[in-house]
Amino acid sequence: MFRLIAAAALTLAAGAAQAADALTLQLRWLPQAQFAGYLVARERGFYAAEGLDVTILPGGPGIVPAEALATGRADVAVDWMPPALAARESGLPVVNIAQPFARSGLMLVCRGDSGITDLRRDLPGRMVGSWFGGDDQALRAWLNNLGLSAEGADAVRLRDQAAGGATLLRDKRADCVTAMSYDLPALSDLSGPIIFRAEDHGAASLEDGLYTLEQNLRDPAMAGRLVRFVRATMKGWRHVEAHPEDAAAVLAAADPARPADRQRLEEVLRLTAGSSGALDPVAAGRTVQRLLAGGAGAVLSHPPERAWSDRITAAALK
Repeated sequence: MFRLIAAAALTLAAGAAQAADALTLQLRWLPQAQFAGYLVARERGFYAAEGLDVTILPGGPGIVPAEALATGRADVAVDWMPPALAARESGLPVVNIAQPFARSGLMLVCRGDSGITDLRRDLPGRMVGSWFGGDDQALRAWLNNLGLSAEGADAVRLRDQAAGGATLLRDKRADCVTAMSYDLPALSDLSGPIIFRAEDHGAASLEDGLYTLEQNLRDPAMAGRLVRFVRATMKGWRHVEAHPEDAAAVLAAADPARPADRQRLEEVLRLTAGSSGALDPVAAGRTVQRLLAGGAGAVLSHPPERAWSDRITAAALK
């Protein structure tokens, strides 16, 4: 009898494992502190507890989250709102379904000897490093809101910093580079850098939201997976907040070549603090207004429609 019961238990367990629903997530960049909630949710079993088998695809140079959705490589992607809305305006029906990051970490870091102390006054004609392939949309919106431009005779000159912004500054191939607040440890050896935060200039855009395609929301089975995914993801972020040392261990295992120090993690948690995972429509509206600024050089030509939905978070976070 015991053998029969044990065999039945094994059969049930095998069936449960087979029943796990597959879901693929595309990150914006390599596994690091800004993605701690997703990595923890996978490694500590939160996705599995929701009946999900989640594959996490790393990002990197040349990998655009919206393209991963468009080609079917991913079901959901972590992306910033500026490139996501730009992709939607270009015809790709991406929709924001959750917003774990409540604040922006976007910064401009300028060389201490650049003489740049006021962006509006000192930045025209200077060389500024940016990530291209969509991430530059947030910087362009910031420039537009300052009344500056990346085109024209007296434009801010942008160059690709895919190889590393810190290197551009050290070699004096750029006056300023784009950076994130959780990147500051990598810039600690620079001599007297001058730091400007987008939040302090009223130019912050929403970052690191979760996006999917409209067709996935129309598919009841996929929509159900996304509800479970968002619920488990926010459990992952709560775990990171409560157990940062464990989160650091998960990050170190995910990519041993990258530092998983507490300073980076603490800065990421400053950006997620207070977020339930639901998108704040007021913050989204502010982002849209910044993307519409700049006339012919604006990131968006018209306000987006149906670009975000609270359907998934309403079910996941109740």
